[in-house]
Parts: sequence; C-alpha cells; structure tokens
Amino acid sequence: MAGIVNYVKESFGELKNNVSWPSWTEAQSLTVLVAVFSILFSLAIWGVDTVFSKVVSYYFELIN
Repeated sequence: MAGIVNYVKESFGELKNNVSWPSWTEAQSLTVLVAVFSILFSLAIWGVDTVFSKVVSYYFELIN
C-alpha cells in the first residue's frame, strides 16, 4: 500500500513541477479544435457506414 501512496505523491509532484501547462486561451482553442475534428470524423464514419449499409442491402436484394 505504501508503494501506491508513494506513486501518487510522485505523480502529483511530476505534474506540478515538470509539466508545461498551456495557457487558458490556448487550452480553450485546442478544445474547440478537438471538438470540431471529432464531429467531422464522426460524420465521415457515419457516411461510410451508411454507404456500406446501402451496398450490403443492395447486394442481398440481388441474391434474393
């Protein structure tokens, strides 16, 4: 148990002393960028899924 506590303490020390955090405005702009690309990527996947669904449906109509 002492090993876990020591690990958590060292992790917090690492975060406070060695990590360079972005400014608030930079964090906001990066968050918006990630949200926009996530939406675009999900729309692209939805489009490909819809096309594949139509192709598979058409194929099964042909073989029936």
